[in-house]
Amino acid sequence: MSIEIRDIQKTFGSFTALRDVSLDVATGELVALLGPSGSGKTTLLRIIAGLEAQDTGAIRFHGEDATNAGVRERGVGFVFQHYALFRHMSVFENVAFGLRVKARGVRPSKAAIREKVQRLLELVLLDRMADRLPTQLSGGQRQRVALARALAVEPKVLLLDEPFGALDAQVRKELRRWLRRLHDEMHITSVFVTHDQEEALEVADRIVVMNSGRVEQQGTPEEVYNRPANSFVYNFLGNVNLFHGRVHEGKAQIGDFRIEAPEHAEAQDAPAVGFARPHEIEVERQGATGGGDCLETVIRRVHPVGPVVRVELQGKQLGETIEAELSQERYAELRLRAGETVFVRPRAIRVFVNDFSI
Repeated sequence: MSIEIRDIQKTFGSFTALRDVSLDVATGELVALLGPSGSGKTTLLRIIAGLEAQDTGAIRFHGEDATNAGVRERGVGFVFQHYALFRHMSVFENVAFGLRVKARGVRPSKAAIREKVQRLLELVLLDRMADRLPTQLSGGQRQRVALARALAVEPKVLLLDEPFGALDAQVRKELRRWLRRLHDEMHITSVFVTHDQEEALEVADRIVVMNSGRVEQQGTPEEVYNRPANSFVYNFLGNVNLFHGRVHEGKAQIGDFRIEAPEHAEAQDAPAVGFARPHEIEVERQGATGGGDCLETVIRRVHPVGPVVRVELQGKQLGETIEAELSQERYAELRLRAGETVFVRPRAIRVFVNDFSI
């Protein structure tokens, strides 16, 4: 089931939540709506579901106009952040609920309901907990019950609003891997909302980055991470170091770094921002002769984090803070200590001109 979203506009009083948003979701695709709070991603999800009405624009499911269709007519399954399970019902009855309340003419038999619910509970690895109440389950288990309940009615589209937002970090990691495996088995068209960049990069086939009610960029995880469309996307997708400077006719002076910027050959002494991720920062004991491509810094803090070591540095001239991420092997080789003077250089730096979207 494909989804076509065309020129969606939505306001709440004087606040504009969505600004002419257009988007296509292919049949069987898993798409993440990613952005900060207030970016419009949950509003867009609710409009797709029919829980909110857009002011202008159109929604089509598999080419058919669903703009004015109700929630039931759209055939969507919705999974909320806080589960929304019936506390007085067992796990089995929670999953069976959507089937039991169907109109008599389309309602499955009791035997068919039992067989389907049992199959779904096996799918979400909860078949041995069918008789338990939600209060007897962990947060991760409750979220899997909520997902099984949404799948029970055989939705054409599955929508998930921050499905793992209420869970701790370790459970989130386990569940997002599980969701990816489940999607690969079922191939149901799915859209999920998240503000967690790592979650979107790990789970989604395609990421739609939203900001202030607009789509900033959409593409595969590799595309949006390695080829961000603008400084907002670059800054939002992971930690970055910012260096301010200027570009003139394809040559950039970004902080203390002189670099080639042929993509900005038309720029005439334009303000610019250079971005480099922590893992792209080289740390060296000696600066290059002649200068111009390295920055003298003082180590402020060394923080080992599992297989990597994060080093916080401060530029000696302008006092800017720079974060580098080193392997344990490179850290052991350099033998870095707080208070020492070292030199840094970016292996890669991305320059944006006249872009003030961060």
